[in-house]
Amino acid sequence: MTSNDVWPLVHAERAALLIDLDRLDEAQWEKPSLCEGWTVHDVAAHLLDTWNTTRLGFVAAMARARFDFDRQNAAGVARERGATPRDTLERLRQAAGRRSTPPAPLDTRLVEEVVHGEDIRRPLGLMHTYAPEAVVRALRLQIRTSASFGGAKERVAGVRLVATDADLTVGEGPEASGTALALLLAVSGRGPALEELSGPGVAVLTKE
Repeated sequence: MTSNDVWPLVHAERAALLIDLDRLDEAQWEKPSLCEGWTVHDVAAHLLDTWNTTRLGFVAAMARARFDFDRQNAAGVARERGATPRDTLERLRQAAGRRSTPPAPLDTRLVEEVVHGEDIRRPLGLMHTYAPEAVVRALRLQIRTSASFGGAKERVAGVRLVATDADLTVGEGPEASGTALALLLAVSGRGPALEELSGPGVAVLTKE
């Protein structure tokens, strides 16, 4: 596994999402996403912000937001959201091939593409098959990253996660099992995914 092998996976997921977004009507763009408080259009604008973000740009944006992640994300959405969905979609197309990244592990790019991809797709009833490697790598990163940096380390403490469709078993404690995608979404705070898991560990994941 090399430091740059993440990019083919990232770019493949971006390309697939662009195809799905191109099929949406304006009403679908304004539907609530799985990301609380954001519409589909807002999530797309957030993705555009992350695709365009550089290491130095991220530090500057965080400073402007007084090092508040939520404030920084909200500012990014406001900045990148186009006047119309088509405006935003065109800008996404232009940025899709970029390899810029904030100062974080490269696998955070997979977390962004998979989790936010589902934030958009699930409320719209859209199905997509993600590359198994992309999902597993995103999940492994989330469970070792602190919540203060957008991860799930604290949420999964004391739970044994078992993927039913991948060679992944991590943690100790009561078991929560399901597909790697459902586990990733659940530990990332997407409540509907909890219904796709089984085992006594699900109750632990449900607690805030």
